[in-house]
Amino acid sequence: MPNLGWAGRMADQSKVGTDWQADELEAIVADYFSMLVDELAGRHYIKSHHNKALQARIGRTAGSIERKHMNISAVLRELSLPFIDGYKPFSNFQDALGRTIERYLVRHPDILTGDAILPAWARRTPASEFSVVAEAPALFEDAQPPSPALPRQPRPEGLERLVRKFDPTMRDLRNRTLGKAGEALVFDFEQRRLTALERPDLAKKVRWVADEDGDGAGYDIHSFDRHGNDRLIEVKATAGGRTSPFFVTRNELALSQERPDHFRLYRLYEIAKAPRMFRLKPPIEQAVTLEPETWRARVS
Repeated sequence: MPNLGWAGRMADQSKVGTDWQADELEAIVADYFSMLVDELAGRHYIKSHHNKALQARIGRTAGSIERKHMNISAVLRELSLPFIDGYKPFSNFQDALGRTIERYLVRHPDILTGDAILPAWARRTPASEFSVVAEAPALFEDAQPPSPALPRQPRPEGLERLVRKFDPTMRDLRNRTLGKAGEALVFDFEQRRLTALERPDLAKKVRWVADEDGDGAGYDIHSFDRHGNDRLIEVKATAGGRTSPFFVTRNELALSQERPDHFRLYRLYEIAKAPRMFRLKPPIEQAVTLEPETWRARVS
C-alpha cells in the first residue's frame, strides 16, 4: 500500500485524546490567522475548507480542530484582539497554545498594531484626513452600558504572562491611528445625532478638539445635547470586545468630576469589524471598576 503522506490522510484515530504537538499548533495558529486577516479585510473564505485541509495535514478530527480554533479565540479575547465570527471563545487550552500564539504575534506585529486591526476605510485614509472621510460606517450604540466589572478571576500563569507581554490596554493607548479612527467615528456620529434631533445648527458647531487643538483638554470631541448644552466627549477605541479594559487619565477623571453634567465617555469596540459603542456618564468611578496602574515616583 503506498504511503499517501499527510496530504492523503484525514483524521488519525491514534491522536484522539492526546495533546497537540508543536508542529500541529503552529499549523492551526497560522491557519486561524489567515482566516482572521481575510475576515477583517472583507475577503471571502470557507471555514469548512480550512478544517478539511488541516485534517489532511495534521491528522486531527474536525471536532478537535474546531475546538482548537475556539481556544485561539479565547486567547485573542484576552489580548483584546478581534477573533473570528463563529468560533466562540473556549478557554480550556494548553499553555503550549499560548506560546505558539506568542511566537506568531512576534513574527507578525501588524496583527497587534497595524492595518489588520483598523477599519477598512481607515487603512486607505491618512490619519490627517479622517475628518473628511466619507467612507466611515455608521456607529451603532448599545442600548445599555455594561455594569461595573466584577473582580476578575486570576488567569492561568502562562496566559497572564502573555497578556502582560502584549499589554492590550497600553497597546490601544499608543496606537494613535486607532484612536483617531475612533474619534472620527464619534465626530461623525455626533453630527448625525444632532441633525436627526433637528438641530443642524448645532451639528455644524461640533468640534474635534483633539484634532484641532491637540491632546490635554481632558476630552476629544466638543458636542451638544439637543438644548445646546455642552457635551465634552472622551473617546476610547479598541479592536477588542465590549469588555476590553481601557485607561482613564487623571485629567479625564478630574474633568468628569468638575463637569459631571457635561462630560461623557464613549467606549468604541470591535472597531475593525462593525464598530459599536456605549456611553458612560459621571460618576465614572461608579460606572466602571477603576484599578491603579502606575504611580508617580519622586525622591526627596
